[in-house]
Formats: sequence, structure tokens, C-alpha cells
Amino acid sequence: MHGDQPHGHPSGGPAGPAQQGDWPAGYPAGYPVVESDRLTRFVTRMHARTPRWVAPLAAVGCVAAGIGYTLLSEPTRSAPDALPTCFLKFLTGLDCPGCGGTRALWYVLHADLPAAARHHFLFVFALPFLAYLFVAWAGRQAFGWRLPELRIGPKLIGGFLAAWLAFSVVRNLPWVPFTALYV
Repeated sequence: MHGDQPHGHPSGGPAGPAQQGDWPAGYPAGYPVVESDRLTRFVTRMHARTPRWVAPLAAVGCVAAGIGYTLLSEPTRSAPDALPTCFLKFLTGLDCPGCGGTRALWYVLHADLPAAARHHFLFVFALPFLAYLFVAWAGRQAFGWRLPELRIGPKLIGGFLAAWLAFSVVRNLPWVPFTALYV
């Protein structure tokens, strides 16, 4: 900005009430207002009409389906010569970042936390936090409950993701102390 222009407004004028040529509250001048398409209008109408408890109920249904799959498939029993079902492990022979998570869930559902932690420690560590966050969100959405918030900021999420990445690398190292992490 040059020294001869007053500060406060992008056009160089003083900050204050709207001047002629300023942008209106909506779109900038010259940009056409785009009409929503039929699908967007339909989704918007459905969202406005849907009761607030539907999203938590759908999420509970997805979690129940995952738990049901885990219990029915019994991922801890497989033939010793069976091919891996994980595509990354099938192609590379490496454990993926989520490898062992289904078996860990199976052991959690059967109250065997040491075996669950053996298969995926970070999953077992994160499970109580994820469960609390889900209950707090679902309770607020469906019933208006206000549970105490967990203050999870970007640094904590970044730290957890970095630990997960480090865990994923370390569990694939071929040396003796790390081979115990193979699943």
C-alpha cells in the first residue's frame, strides 16, 4: 500500500459505511447467482425435514453392522496358509496402518484387552475416546444432552496421526525387537 492512501478500506478510502461500488452483502459485483440444481434442492429439503435423531441412529446402525460383521466373520480363525484379505498386505507383505484392527475389535468385544492390544495397540488406546466423542455427539444431536467436551485440538490430532504413522512403520521393521509387532 502506498503512503498517500489512507488505511482501513481495500479501495483506499476510509473504513465506514458502504460506498458506491462496494460489494453487496452477497456475491461480488459481476458474479451471477447460480441457481441450485434439482439434486441439491432435494437434499436441502430432505435435510430440513429430517428429524435430528436420524443421523445418530444411522451412525449406530453402521457401528452395529461393523460389530456384527466382526462377530460373524471371527477374524481370529483362519487357515495358516490362507491369503491375506488386506490388499496392501497381499501385494507387499507389509502390515497396513489398520492391520489387526478387526481382530483387535473382536478381542475387545470378548473382553480380552491384552490380546486386542497385541493386535493393534493404538486402536485399543483410541477406542474409549472415540466412544465418548460419539456418545457426546449422538446425545447432543438426538436428545440435546450437553456432556463435558473433550478439548481435542489440531496439535493433539497431528500428534496422534504421527504416532500412528510411526507405529505403522515400526511394526514392519524386520529386526528382532520389532518383529513382535507383526500381526
